[in-house]
Amino acid sequence: MSFEPIRSKMVAEGIAPSAISAFESTFSSLQSGATGLIPESTISPAPELLKYENITATPNADLLSQTVVLKLNGGLGTGMGLDKAKSLLKVKGNDTFLDLAAKQVMSMRENYGNVKFMLMNSFSTSDDTMSFLKSNYPSLVDGVEMLQNKVPKLDRETLLPATCPTNPDNEWCPPGHGDLYAALVGSGKLDALLADGIKYMSVSNSDNLGATMDLSLLAHFAASDAPFMMECCERTENDKKGGHLAQRNSDSQLILRESAMCADEDKDEFQNISKYKYFNTNNLWVRLDILKEVITKFGGFIPLPMIMNKKTVDPKDDESQKVIQLETAMGAAIECFSGATAIVVPRTRFAPVKKCDDLILLRSDAYLISDDFRPILNPLCGGKAPIVSLDSKKYKLVGQLEKCTRNGVPSLVNCQRLTVQGEVWMSRKCIFEGEVSLVNTADEPKLLPGRKFANTKLDLTAAPGLGPLAPTTVKTTPFTDQKPGTSGLRKKTKVFIQPNYLENFVQATFNSLASAGTDVSDGTLLIGGDGRYYNDKAIQIITKIAVANGVNRIWIGENGLLSTPAVSAIIREQGPVWKKAFGAFILTASHNPGGPDEDFGIKYNCENGGPAQEFLTNDMFANTKTISTYAIAKSFPTIDISKVGETKVTSKSGDMQVNVEVLSSTDVHITLLKTIFDFPAIKALLDRDDFTMVYDSMHGVNGVYARKVFCDVFGLDVSTQMNSISKDDFNGGHADPNLTYAKELVAVMGLDKTGLPIPSPNPIPSFGAAADGDGDRNMILGSQFFVTPSDSLAIIAANADKIPFFAAQGGLKAVARSMPTSGAVDLVAKALNLALFETPTGWKFFGNLMDSKDLFGGVDYTPLLCGEESFGTGSNHIREKDGLWAVLAWLNIIAASQKKGKPLVTVQDIVTSHWKKYGRNYYVRYDYEGADKPGAQAMMAMFAASASSNTGRTCGPYTVEKSDVFEYK
Repeated sequence: MSFEPIRSKMVAEGIAPSAISAFESTFSSLQSGATGLIPESTISPAPELLKYENITATPNADLLSQTVVLKLNGGLGTGMGLDKAKSLLKVKGNDTFLDLAAKQVMSMRENYGNVKFMLMNSFSTSDDTMSFLKSNYPSLVDGVEMLQNKVPKLDRETLLPATCPTNPDNEWCPPGHGDLYAALVGSGKLDALLADGIKYMSVSNSDNLGATMDLSLLAHFAASDAPFMMECCERTENDKKGGHLAQRNSDSQLILRESAMCADEDKDEFQNISKYKYFNTNNLWVRLDILKEVITKFGGFIPLPMIMNKKTVDPKDDESQKVIQLETAMGAAIECFSGATAIVVPRTRFAPVKKCDDLILLRSDAYLISDDFRPILNPLCGGKAPIVSLDSKKYKLVGQLEKCTRNGVPSLVNCQRLTVQGEVWMSRKCIFEGEVSLVNTADEPKLLPGRKFANTKLDLTAAPGLGPLAPTTVKTTPFTDQKPGTSGLRKKTKVFIQPNYLENFVQATFNSLASAGTDVSDGTLLIGGDGRYYNDKAIQIITKIAVANGVNRIWIGENGLLSTPAVSAIIREQGPVWKKAFGAFILTASHNPGGPDEDFGIKYNCENGGPAQEFLTNDMFANTKTISTYAIAKSFPTIDISKVGETKVTSKSGDMQVNVEVLSSTDVHITLLKTIFDFPAIKALLDRDDFTMVYDSMHGVNGVYARKVFCDVFGLDVSTQMNSISKDDFNGGHADPNLTYAKELVAVMGLDKTGLPIPSPNPIPSFGAAADGDGDRNMILGSQFFVTPSDSLAIIAANADKIPFFAAQGGLKAVARSMPTSGAVDLVAKALNLALFETPTGWKFFGNLMDSKDLFGGVDYTPLLCGEESFGTGSNHIREKDGLWAVLAWLNIIAASQKKGKPLVTVQDIVTSHWKKYGRNYYVRYDYEGADKPGAQAMMAMFAASASSNTGRTCGPYTVEKSDVFEYK
């Protein structure tokens, strides 16, 4: 079989020549019939090695200026059920592997100067890792990344590159950490390091927190003048299945034999720890100048022994194409360096997390974090770490371990051995001493009481179970159409009510939250919606899935109703701190019609109160495409959401409890609004004989908020509140606050559907407003006068100092508008010297500006005002647009514009005065509803293609200054 099809695929992907050459060498070994096996007859035990405690070289910190610390960070931890960089797994408190590695480097830099630090990321870990570093350790970002290469998976029969049409990324795999050498060459990093005077390289796995920079080892390696040094540990029974160091009989060269290189008939000798005494910790020391010589000698790569793994092209589908993955191990390079050596180091330098047994031990009190951010054994352990053996089926995946320790990790500091058979849920209140064995052979998990257990074997099989809190795993199949947009997932209601559709999306969200490091057991989940059809049933389903995924506290809006801005307000404002919401599911399709034959929607908002960021929604979509099961607490009772109050649901054992609180839909949001606006001034305006108003909630969720504010707080008659009773189909209407759909209000205000004045037989109110289905949009009208959304934004900006929220903070700092919104606010920003931003459509982009300092280490642009031409306006008081806020803002401005003893200053007066001062912007928006999708896409493609040529084009007396196409970035 020719290598050419493989070469062509790699060249087309832009793989470096050095990596292609290395893979060709590995492929040639496979093609020649090589098995990658090292027969027992060809090797002998490694000679006695120097031990760390016998090092005679004096530690020398000056050598650090010639040294680079490189961490291998290409692994996803798929064996533990992870699909993100394994280094982003929390291992101690809130610290991940990468946190601790970064803190170790920063500690070294503080003590010794600028120590060079690098990561070898893979194509699977690069984005997550670099995003994490930029957000948390920006000083480490420059020059830190070296990207590991990728190689094609090969069909087992034909050895041609494998294909995976459903997910082309599955066609590639990392070539093993042996790619280190090819990546150093192909990236140019090797030459760059040598040019910078870097001579020594310390390499270790990112999940081995014990492998810190050791000045004694560095001094020994430098003094030895060896080209390559491997750190080894002495093998024990627990290590016998791992690779070992050996000596090749033909030339006495040290070599590494991995388990995949051992023939079945040699397994007994392979596991003979008295014969083969040393194993590779994968902590290596390399002389970079000699590495350059060796690579040149072999023609641009290092010919490493082949490791062949049999897999399927889709790791989550056992029925997909059967492939082989060819890999190499970096430690195997020891055989390529004449004069290579090894040293026996203490076990403290080998502390990887390969299984959940390791993870629970590291997370427990058996380990502490030192002042220089190394995990060290707690002195109370007496120098010997506890031995942990968890059921390999029940605790194989991190998600399984975290489910079983959702209320904390048990104490292991005085434990010698912990053995768990079956699924047992433990907590921080469980204290294990001596040797403890837990058994549960029942089909359901059992909860261990929170107390001390010493030298005991406890059979929990017959113990009371979780009862209504017990999770059930339900098999499912993916849906291909669950990609969230900028406002969540919206489909026809009939799509959502089909079996498992909603369940899949909710479970995919919880899976993504777990990957992102959100501890859903700590904090509260908020649930509510705009009251549309299926809202009530969906709330019960989400509640049961939440309980099964470890959520202990849930808030639900009264009658299931929560406007989108109210959700954001509750997340940000509702306390106490220990109950703070970590996020929310909002059941809304915004301004889309509702009902059994219309639309339903769901979106997830994060702990800042804003819509989920793109990294999270992208991950959610990826999970929806591969989901195979979801968890649900089927026996959890149906919650009565019709009245405010708390329901406590307890496990049969009485040791576990979930609290569900139905809270007022309006209190938090309205309390917040009272701090923003001058309510007494607004009340005085509303009490004037010459001022009247109406507010059309269009039978959406906004009605409960409008009645609360204008009737209960301001004392207006309920007749001022049009269509204020929420209905699950919006009374057959289209709850979109514009001139087309709010036609009842438009007529009352003396306007036609184009916004032009028409005669009215009835008195026309001074002020009118409308809201959409979920209460986040607004339309502002005066008596026979329509205020465009673009003008509304500009006028609020120009009058922001009349609103206490802005005035008390020294005034408005910045304004932002979506790209399709007119430039009216631009004129205000220029006149008032405000920062101005143009964003893509989607409120989360405004949220990025609001949180630019906290999330991105940028400038604080708050207080900030933002809006869009689709009738959305708001500020940084929450992280969603807020229709009620916009109405109160206008009323506050109108109230502040009045002069004592003078006639009423109207909406039209304010707008026309604004035009005189700042100028007037005109714009046109076209909406195409129910359009043929291919035709619409073709039209948009035509517009995009002609954007640049339209700039400067003349249209009658006008010239197009700029023709623009925005991107979601």
